[in-house]
Amino acid sequence: QVQLVESGGGLVQAGGSLRLSCAASGNILAINVMGWYRQVPGKQRELVASMTSGGNTNYVDSIKGRFTISRDNAKNTVYQQMSSLKPEDTAVYYCNLKGKYTNGIRVIDFDSWGQGTQVTVSS
Repeated sequence: QVQLVESGGGLVQAGGSLRLSCAASGNILAINVMGWYRQVPGKQRELVASMTSGGNTNYVDSIKGRFTISRDNAKNTVYQQMSSLKPEDTAVYYCNLKGKYTNGIRVIDFDSWGQGTQVTVSS
């Protein structure tokens, strides 16, 4: 099993910054795809940023130039630095990691989600 724990959300004024963290635990062998999603009530969860193990990144247009996804391989942790925040960025943010882990017997694919962290941007 691979578990993800998110941190770093909160309340911030428009124009401010926050950094979200997503720490993975378990017998992880590889993290192949990392993503940050967000969801507001009544809407579908939206992928806002992603990164592959090779370092390729993609961002939704609404956050380009303001958000940056990164990782610390040694800590199995993924980050999202969010700057120039706007009220429309208010949402619950979720991390999603896909990769491989071992249970000591075999290698297993995982596709895990964090618990979600609330980001609220006031105008």
